[in-house]
Amino acid sequence: MNSLAMLYISRALNDGGYAAESFDYHSIRGTLPEHVSALADRVADTAADTVHLVAHSMGGVVALNYLQGARDRRIGRVVVLGSPISGSTVGRTLAGWPSGEWMLGRSAEIWQSASVPKLDATTCVGSIAGSVSFGLGSIFMNVPEPCDGVVTVEETRLPGLADHIVLPVSHSGMLISQEVAQQTAAFLRNGRFQR
Repeated sequence: MNSLAMLYISRALNDGGYAAESFDYHSIRGTLPEHVSALADRVADTAADTVHLVAHSMGGVVALNYLQGARDRRIGRVVVLGSPISGSTVGRTLAGWPSGEWMLGRSAEIWQSASVPKLDATTCVGSIAGSVSFGLGSIFMNVPEPCDGVVTVEETRLPGLADHIVLPVSHSGMLISQEVAQQTAAFLRNGRFQR
């Protein structure tokens, strides 16, 4: 997505002492391998001793697939926000619609894939799920609850996660949530969410 979507969280992380940088990618025009390659280039160009990743929705799928390959040794912790990391009911449903392939573009394979990233013991990933069912998915199709309106809570779980938390936010609402920003910063600091 356009980096403007992450503006609130970026500013909150900057205020918390991090030097947040944004990564733009064309979610509909590119394929998963293209997104992963672009992220690898962006990380390589980042001048920092430790590089944490924070990603929303499909960005989390891209980030976790990046971790499957020859990732940069400076990668620290990863937080995924409302990411369908174990598959996407909405994506698979949308892909079956007459205009679904057009709406998903070249990223359709990501949403339809049953392939789930595997986390190794050296990877510290936290996942934040939303439980407010408000969004295009809940308006146009029956998304199983609990969900954030687009991604179910169950789809945000993955074996090997360091931590998982469910917050009262919608899929898009988590991008402007103070609590999401605070929990993201807490995980980057400690490898655990605050409880």
